[in-house]
Amino acid sequence: MRHVTKDNITDVFMSYFGPDTDPRLKEILKSLVTHLHAFAKETNLTHEEWQKGIEFLEWAGDISDKERHEFVLLSDVLGLSSLVDMLHSNPHGTSSSVLGPFHITGSPPLAIGGDLRQDFNEQVLLAKGTIRDEKGRPIEGAELDIWQTAPNGLYSSQDPDQDTYSFHGIQTTGKDGRYAFTTVKPVSYTVPSDGPVGDILTASGRHPWRPSHLHYIVKAPGFRPLVTEIFPDDDPYLDQDTVFGVRADLVMTYVEEAAGTFPTEGFELSGKVDGPYLVADFDLVLVRE
Repeated sequence: MRHVTKDNITDVFMSYFGPDTDPRLKEILKSLVTHLHAFAKETNLTHEEWQKGIEFLEWAGDISDKERHEFVLLSDVLGLSSLVDMLHSNPHGTSSSVLGPFHITGSPPLAIGGDLRQDFNEQVLLAKGTIRDEKGRPIEGAELDIWQTAPNGLYSSQDPDQDTYSFHGIQTTGKDGRYAFTTVKPVSYTVPSDGPVGDILTASGRHPWRPSHLHYIVKAPGFRPLVTEIFPDDDPYLDQDTVFGVRADLVMTYVEEAAGTFPTEGFELSGKVDGPYLVADFDLVLVRE
């Protein structure tokens, strides 16, 4: 095409696809460029604004490393991560929620009843539940990948004073489908705001806070993997999560149990918990592939 104009450039782009282009790739790129060109026209995008956008993306790339994923964070605060989750959640199973930028692979095994609390002296939280299928049957051999913030509001990958796998563990269910572990209550925290994503939040008058939560990834043979989070109903940021991760069915209630009632067996901390403790009882439902 020798005469490309602002009115035909989108159609010209479409005509440049080769005959062997993967159909799904072609579908995605056609839609992406159509909306991208429409955005530029709608906003009358200037050269200076376009250049600022390029610099933003370059900065996001420069600040990212194996422990900080700025593009994931950008997707989170724009609501894209949650939208993709919701587009592919199955209504018959537990809702998915954002993975976030702080998951690390290779977490150590955690026995049923094991403890993530380690040397932190905050009140004990006993988290438990059953991993089930859509018909309510327990799933044997389900793998539950668990992670959370420390009481200082930092994940281990953010905090040089924590071990690599602090507050991380993987449990595998038995025939009863049960998971159970002890930890401390996660806290509300801010997403990293010292980079380009933080500039976006500041410029748009938004805060960087997330409500406290436990992260779970659940996998079992024959079932769709589930990436999700569970949130307490008393968190002040429950209705304004900066990454849009809260779903109604992921909200639970901490129940405080009296001193002297902690289970006498089956937990690493059995016989070691003298005071009141919290319980988060939450079942997880997987959908068959």
